[in-house]
Amino acid sequence: EQRDALRAKGTAPHVLVLTATPIPRTVAMTVFGDLDVSTIRTLPPGRAGIESFVAPLAEKPSWFGRVWDRAAEEVAAGRQVFVVCAAIDVDVDEPGDAPSATDAAASRPTWGVAQVATLLSQLPRFAQVRIEILHGRMPSDEKDAVMRRVAAGEVDLLIATTVIEVGVDVPNASTMIVLDADRFGVSQLHQLRGRVGRGSVPGLCLLVTEAAVGSPARERVEAVAATLDGFALAEVDLELRGEGDVLGAAQSGARSSLRLLRVVADADLIAEARDEASVLLADDPQLTAHPGLRDAIERRLDDDTRAALGKN
Repeated sequence: EQRDALRAKGTAPHVLVLTATPIPRTVAMTVFGDLDVSTIRTLPPGRAGIESFVAPLAEKPSWFGRVWDRAAEEVAAGRQVFVVCAAIDVDVDEPGDAPSATDAAASRPTWGVAQVATLLSQLPRFAQVRIEILHGRMPSDEKDAVMRRVAAGEVDLLIATTVIEVGVDVPNASTMIVLDADRFGVSQLHQLRGRVGRGSVPGLCLLVTEAAVGSPARERVEAVAATLDGFALAEVDLELRGEGDVLGAAQSGARSSLRLLRVVADADLIAEARDEASVLLADDPQLTAHPGLRDAIERRLDDDTRAALGKN
């Protein structure tokens, strides 16, 4: 839609599309030849990079306590920590007095911002830590005030939902902890991870999950931890979610306009077909000499598909 709006302003301009987290359909479009790709492989000056690790609570529940130890260590070193939850609040029993972090993990399938705030307020190692929360139900002015305090270094640990996924630049923030990481998509996790490591101190991303070894959810989390390459992650996402409708507007999901091909597995075949089509159209732009092919294309492309292709 945005590219189409630019083209509508007059003579078709050259368009540069910039993203840190390519969606599956972006990968599909590059394979089909609708986008040429330039990749920025170096960090901006002054960035120290990010390391990512999975905290696998299904087989190592004691690591939940270690996650909070690590957060406390970062705060003690003068740095700031983000904790991201998949929900604002969860209708479950509150932890007992001074709960064990490990026991809490075992009894709670999903963490909400409110529950994490309660838990950390009861852990002695966070007694002097300045903790605040941030989520989408808060008034805009209140959210803005919280983020100003975070940026000013007046908050040590921020517990939030994905409202911090984009637009947050706090160079002193060194650690991102994502609870229930298996409940987030690949691109979301990659975006959240990018909120730390934006200064001279190396970033640390801890992806906390109770997903079982070998499950699709666990494999998704481990894939994010294994690479910082956005296109590699987009290919993982593509395999998991599908490419969407490469001839339409759906960006991902089970609905695909491809019946036999798979974008990643058949990339070479698609490239060869594209080259053959280019040669054919150069000689016969209207497919006058190929009426059967022209008729097949006419049957395949309905009005919505034509409109979507025109916007690509």
